[in-house]
Amino acid sequence: MTAAARFDLTGKVAVLTGAAGLLGRHLARGLAEHGATLALCDVDGDGVRALAAEIGRGATAHACDVGDAASVRGAVDSIVAAHRRIDVLLNNAATKTANLGAFFASVEDYAPETWREVMRVNVDGMFFVAQAIGPVMRRGGGGSIIQTSSIYGLVAPDQRIYEGSSYGGRPINTPAVYAASKAAVTGLTRYLATYWGADGIRVNTLTPGGVATGQNDEFQRRYSARVPLGRMAAPEDLVGAVVYLASDASRYVTGHELVVDGGLSTW
Repeated sequence: MTAAARFDLTGKVAVLTGAAGLLGRHLARGLAEHGATLALCDVDGDGVRALAAEIGRGATAHACDVGDAASVRGAVDSIVAAHRRIDVLLNNAATKTANLGAFFASVEDYAPETWREVMRVNVDGMFFVAQAIGPVMRRGGGGSIIQTSSIYGLVAPDQRIYEGSSYGGRPINTPAVYAASKAAVTGLTRYLATYWGADGIRVNTLTPGGVATGQNDEFQRRYSARVPLGRMAAPEDLVGAVVYLASDASRYVTGHELVVDGGLSTW
């Protein structure tokens, strides 16, 4: 097999959670462009059905609340019924909650119910999906699980970049629950990599830096000044890393954290 052929995902079934989100949509298209057949999952059923129709190529849509283990099991059963196998999981779902004011609250004022709501999706959901899909991969002879973390699961946010920063007209920050939940993703990845390694299942973490998704100019200026490459990521900058981890190009890579941050974490 040539080096280029190792990146080909033709014949592989890839499950993507959080598929209807901005980042999820770009990653789904990238996997499809490299030949994967997609099973798209999201709590937004209408959004994920529209994405599956747009992508075509046998893509299926599955409404799923990843924080609900029964919902996850039902979605995985429907995926297996539709595709017979699962070769790749991009465990990507995360939440900022419906109440952005509560999500962006200070450490001192953070509500326990908001903390639990975030952890329910970002950590519990990550585990429930991997728990349901790992045995399917084992029966199929192996697979690749990619779990999306964040640069703020690796390093602490520089609080100074949030001065004058906003998104959608409201002040923003990185709350402690987000950082804690994303750090947990990396720990879970390492555990599962050793747990399922003998079954031919590789488990790796994708750790993106800040992605430009509509933050105001002041935030983008301040953030970019902290990055050696001098800019925030575009969603497309993550596609190559996902394809690499999903494909046979990374067949000897497991338990790894692939950081795509423009160099921010090197300072």
